[in-house]
Amino acid sequence: MELIVALLHVVMAIIKFSKTNGTACALRGESSYPQLSKDGNIIVGGIFPFHSKWEITNLSYSITPSPIRCMSLNFRAFQYSQSLIFAIEEINNSSSLLPGVSLGYKIYDTCGSTAVGVRMAMTLMNGNENTVLDEPCTKPAQVQAIIGESYSSVSMAVTKTIGPFSIPIISHYATCECLSDKRKYPSFLRTIPSDYYQSRALAEMVRHFGWTWVGAIRSDDDYGNNGMAAFTTVAEQLGICLEYSLPFFKTYSREKVLRIIEQIQSSTSQVILGFLDNFDLQILISVFLEHNITGYQWVGTEAWISDTQLATMDKHKILQGAIGLAIPKTEVTGLKEFILDINPLKSAGKAIFIKFWEALFNCRYIKQNETNDLPVCTGEEKLSEIENTFTDMNLMPIFNNVYKGVYAIGHALHDLLGCKETCPTNKQPDPVTFLEHLKTVHFKTKMGEEVYFDENGDPAARYEIINWQTSKDELVFVTVGLYDSTFSAHNRLAVNVASVLWAQNTNQVPISVCSENCPPGTRKAVQKGKPVCCFDCIPCAEGEISNITDSIKCEQCYQDYWSNTQRDECIKKETEYLSYEETMGSLLTVLSIMGAFMTIVIGVIFFRYKNTPIVKANNSELSFLLLFSLTLCFLCSLTFIGRPSEWSCMLRHTAFGITFVLCISCVLGKTIVVLMAFRATLPGSNVMKWFGLPQQRLSVLAFTFIQVLICVLWLTISPPFPFKNLKLYKEKVILECNVGSIISFWAVLGYIGFLALLCFVLAFLARKLPDNFNEAKFITFSMLIFCAVWITFIPAYVSSPGKFTVAVEIFAILASSFGLLFCIFLPKCYIIILKPEKNNKKQLMGKVPIK
Repeated sequence: MELIVALLHVVMAIIKFSKTNGTACALRGESSYPQLSKDGNIIVGGIFPFHSKWEITNLSYSITPSPIRCMSLNFRAFQYSQSLIFAIEEINNSSSLLPGVSLGYKIYDTCGSTAVGVRMAMTLMNGNENTVLDEPCTKPAQVQAIIGESYSSVSMAVTKTIGPFSIPIISHYATCECLSDKRKYPSFLRTIPSDYYQSRALAEMVRHFGWTWVGAIRSDDDYGNNGMAAFTTVAEQLGICLEYSLPFFKTYSREKVLRIIEQIQSSTSQVILGFLDNFDLQILISVFLEHNITGYQWVGTEAWISDTQLATMDKHKILQGAIGLAIPKTEVTGLKEFILDINPLKSAGKAIFIKFWEALFNCRYIKQNETNDLPVCTGEEKLSEIENTFTDMNLMPIFNNVYKGVYAIGHALHDLLGCKETCPTNKQPDPVTFLEHLKTVHFKTKMGEEVYFDENGDPAARYEIINWQTSKDELVFVTVGLYDSTFSAHNRLAVNVASVLWAQNTNQVPISVCSENCPPGTRKAVQKGKPVCCFDCIPCAEGEISNITDSIKCEQCYQDYWSNTQRDECIKKETEYLSYEETMGSLLTVLSIMGAFMTIVIGVIFFRYKNTPIVKANNSELSFLLLFSLTLCFLCSLTFIGRPSEWSCMLRHTAFGITFVLCISCVLGKTIVVLMAFRATLPGSNVMKWFGLPQQRLSVLAFTFIQVLICVLWLTISPPFPFKNLKLYKEKVILECNVGSIISFWAVLGYIGFLALLCFVLAFLARKLPDNFNEAKFITFSMLIFCAVWITFIPAYVSSPGKFTVAVEIFAILASSFGLLFCIFLPKCYIIILKPEKNNKKQLMGKVPIK
């Protein structure tokens, strides 16, 4: 609306100007006069919102609009203006800064209006307080620099308007990040940190307290919109979600405000970020109080967190426990006394002083005809007897910003004018040159505070973290932390959480999350169609863990590790192998040792009765060699038990293959001997000379040597090795021996099977030879058992898992060894021990009837 009014003023001025003759410069519209002014060699301008509201009348769009009528005096702006005057008076009285040069000032009221602000800035620049005829319109700038404005939106419009003329504007309160853009606002500087830092500080503070689900209300202007945009960007990076971000402005209709209230009441977040100026928040809090909306944790910006006017409005219960950023506290020596030492009748710019005095003491200098007449002001009222916004010095840090801005102008002028003992009084610095000097100024105030501007015209960002606490029914601002952008990222924010008093007067940090934290052992899964802060907690899968709260993914355990039941820790997988300590391993060990012991006992018996017919008749040399090989077969099964190692893996398979071939070779030799022996009984046969003892030994050696050769090649090319089987079981590691070369492994088994089958066939052919003693029958039974065991071994070996594979192989070794031992030697031991009367040559040579 106010922009429309400004445009109408411009259009009407152009129309009127077109009707005039000549080249005279004439000011159209109302004249503007400074509310506060003082002459000097160099003039410093000031624009402040002495009024916080305005009213527009007669907006018919057919005639020139009436001037904007300012309303609602703003005591804070008056304090800002007094800070400017105080700084100028100090410089004028200084012998070291600008000696011989007097600074003057012209201070205008903007009413907080963008249109009025632009008009006042142009007035300061051109000095067109009066209508001047017959003078050129283009004149040198009347002010060297302008201090103000408080609002970011007004500052943006003013800077864009007078920026091309290089007149610097130094704001004490405009924090919009957008003003740091030197391409758009090259002449704008400020003594208050940019919202670039404030937005980041607020986001870091919100995340520090664990709030990830917050609401936000912002002023619907450049300050609120740009500040909230910067906050949202950083918040997303820190994992903070906004449930809502609602605009608000003091001119909103009641219906629009009620919709905002309704949306806040229907929300679930417990934290509200108020990116508002103090006037907007005052109006909004009144509506909150009307609807009794309490219990929310407010987070505030420097625009209102230190405002005592909000705290004294009987509305502090709405903002109880509020926490936010404030400009660090400071004291400017003498400034408080200067502000409070005013006299409306003696002060320059008497009209504005009288207005403030009347507002302060609720009186009138001139008695008016009103129904409720106010008392007449005497001018002798005591400020010490009242307590309101004007007497409150809580915004001294902002007053100090004005003070620093004036001193920055003074130091820049001092350097530019080349002042030594005195300064030239007739020299007006060029605006462009002065602006460049002002950007590089660097000094310390009398309080020791360092003042300088960075490349964006901004100061270093330092904030105090303020907490609203109630003490003896009185609201106090307590500093609970600090934020300094010059520190490293991890050290910028420091908060004493224990000293914070939260909303509803509690010491417990409020919780404001969309979803509860996901504990270790789970991961976050975003709910469909909702912000990332709203999620479900999904348990980690087997073999995966998350050991932190709110993990976004589960980490896979290393191959030797597995997740525990809680899925929050990787524990070393259980190692499984056939050990001597477990029951199955112990039982197989006992059977192996027992088999070897029985074989040795039988060998001792045979050695004891080696001269008896039954031992002699059964080829005692091959029998002893067979017993020796069976002993090795029993013992080689022990190499399969225990933790696999490189040597045990190579030994177990090769020892098993060689000993069994040696065993089968002996049995095969005995079978051939039986066949040859019966063949030799035929008339004219002399076959035994071809298979005597030398040939028997050679055959056993030859058959065994072939197996030895296969094993040597196996060990040379691709030997067995210890192997961690991680695929069989997810939660355990199977330690086993990888056979290395599969071909070699099956070649060893195949060769044993070939010899066993050959032996079985020959023994089967000789099983019915007509003698009382026919060893071929026992060999047939033993080979039958041997072949049956190893035929069933193959599918059992392939299908058995883990350590049971080894157990099956040991069982096959023991079963086949016991089969050979019992079938071949037990019948002989039975005769030797229990039937010695049959152990004679006559009995052995007797004929057995043929069936």
